[in-house]
Amino acid sequence: MTVRRSRKSASVATQAAELALAAPQVVAHRVARMALAGATPSERDRKEFERMVTEKGQAFFESWGAMTLQAIRANQALAVSLFQSFWMPCPGSLLSAGSIATQVQGAALGVIGKGLEPVHRKAVANARRLSRTKLR
Repeated sequence: MTVRRSRKSASVATQAAELALAAPQVVAHRVARMALAGATPSERDRKEFERMVTEKGQAFFESWGAMTLQAIRANQALAVSLFQSFWMPCPGSLLSAGSIATQVQGAALGVIGKGLEPVHRKAVANARRLSRTKLR
């Protein structure tokens, strides 16, 4: 495994771990806020609840778009390396099963990483912001 690939997998693992810590904090804060707000939430509560909904949708579409673009780039890179191995036949230039698997693994990590970025960014920012605010 190359240094670049191990950094990529470490980055995805770090993002996933941070997201796993931030998301429950945000959910707990917002559920508690909803419970305390009751049937008549304050203006501040209504703004937070609206923000919650719009941020989820925005993060989803950002994530979906980033993953789509990364998947397209990865497919192009895999196709280029495959065609190069057939068009420039040098000894040992044909792709081995191991190199294909390594490229596919790197591509998958890239797609996952791009998909996690917007969700991670929002969740961690919300956890930081909400930890500084009081429920009432």
